Amino acid sequence: MAHADRASAQAAAGQAAQTKAAQTVWAPLTQPTFRMLWLIWVAANTCMWMNDVAAAWLMTSLTTSPVLVALVQSASTLPVFLLGLPSGALADILDRRRYFIVTQFWVAAVAVVLCLVVLSGYMTPYLLLALTFANGIGLAMRWPVFSALIPELVSKPQLPSAMALNAVAMNASRIIGPLVAGAIIASLGSAWVFVLNATLSVISGMVLIRWKRQHTDSPLGRERLPSAMRVGVQFVRESPRMRAVLLRTVCFFFQSTAIMALMPLVAQRLHVGDEGGANTFTLLLASMGAGAIIGATLLPRLRQALPREKLIITGVSVQALATITVALAPHLAVAVAAMLLAGMALISTANTLGVAAQMSLPNWVRARGMSIYQMSIMGGTALGAALWGQVASITTVSTSLIVAAVSGVVAMGLVQRLSTDRQIEEDLSPSQAMKAPEATMAPEAGRVVVTIEYIIQPSRTQEFRQLMQESRRSRMRQGARGWSLLHSMSQPERFVEQIIDESWTEHLRRFDRVTAYDVSLRDRKLAFHVGEGPPRVTRYFAETP
Repeated sequence: MAHADRASAQAAAGQAAQTKAAQTVWAPLTQPTFRMLWLIWVAANTCMWMNDVAAAWLMTSLTTSPVLVALVQSASTLPVFLLGLPSGALADILDRRRYFIVTQFWVAAVAVVLCLVVLSGYMTPYLLLALTFANGIGLAMRWPVFSALIPELVSKPQLPSAMALNAVAMNASRIIGPLVAGAIIASLGSAWVFVLNATLSVISGMVLIRWKRQHTDSPLGRERLPSAMRVGVQFVRESPRMRAVLLRTVCFFFQSTAIMALMPLVAQRLHVGDEGGANTFTLLLASMGAGAIIGATLLPRLRQALPREKLIITGVSVQALATITVALAPHLAVAVAAMLLAGMALISTANTLGVAAQMSLPNWVRARGMSIYQMSIMGGTALGAALWGQVASITTVSTSLIVAAVSGVVAMGLVQRLSTDRQIEEDLSPSQAMKAPEATMAPEAGRVVVTIEYIIQPSRTQEFRQLMQESRRSRMRQGARGWSLLHSMSQPERFVEQIIDESWTEHLRRFDRVTAYDVSLRDRKLAFHVGEGPPRVTRYFAETP
């Protein structure tokens, strides 16, 4: 008996050790495909940072306007806000591997154009903003598809670690990119930064071409792009969890972008020597990246120590403190220490928000949902950069940073207090429990109307109405065009749920999108029904004159 107890204890300890190992930040890198894509992501983000650093520093040589300098950040991120949704929709309906390849060659082409314009001497502030915007289109195209691929490659327990590794890639590139860009700018000039970007992007694209990912087309065919975009927006709008994540994300990045957008001007104030602050600018960016990498290694402990809401508000508060310190820093060493702290706060908060977004999305709409999440990041970043740049031009850089920090903490505190998603837990794993119907006649063009008749005890009417609001959200998230609940005037116990679909094909798609939560919701609705048989389901084609 004692031997059996010891064996059981050893087995339990071994299982616990395996679980702990699976939850370490570096565990997903043991999978070859994830490791390959992660290295490509490091290269892609290195190119992005090199481009941003070269463009930002090039702008300071073209103009002294704080607004134009800050708008480099806006031009880089605004395409994600404008094009993120169609990009996410395409990533959901096309072969994600091929789509990822296209994004790499797009970035390479833009880098070549930037190089040629700089070498020819025709670069102007507004042309630089336009080409930076074009480079941002590549970011808008590739980010949703990469985010959607992550859950395919790792298990659910490893998802936070995989996303933390993505943040490590971003922030390692935050160090590597500025350092390499700074060295190239100082020795060869900005044009050669863009040459290196093009080279790395082409190499990454060639590696992706060799990746043998199996893509399965839907038997219903591809969704049309306008419909896919509508469904993506509809899902997010009808998901309290996603809405809460997006609101927190906008608040955080609207505040935190101030320190990035105004960093070239901070560097000019703190620089020592005759280089104009290029080395100082690079050092501050690299310090923030180093802090983010340190923060990534501490994330598992932070997630265990603090619940999600406290982790977010703590990260925002630390980020604000670091921003104020940079604004008032009398020496470069103080600013470097503050940037390390800012990096740690940035990754802990961004990772928490990103994991919350991923866990709020089923796979069929993941790229669209994550594109909207990224749009909230870039929208907050672009608007924040423009606003804080304008505030700096009216007042001072230090004043703008302080106002951004204080207002960010206040705004996040209000959002956290008003949040309504704390008790919402939904199992979004796919389910085949609901079988698609077969039409007894040839489907006609036009909308499909479905009615489901329930018989409810009058004493439970109000409780049933509340449950049916959950049903409305579920149907609309699946892609329905309309929903209503009808109550009979002559038979108080009779309710009719009415759902409108865009077409017969779109009606069938909803059955492919059923999750475990939808099945449990159906069972809860059936528990209210007191009729002799199951609720009667009738399907109609809407005839048009």
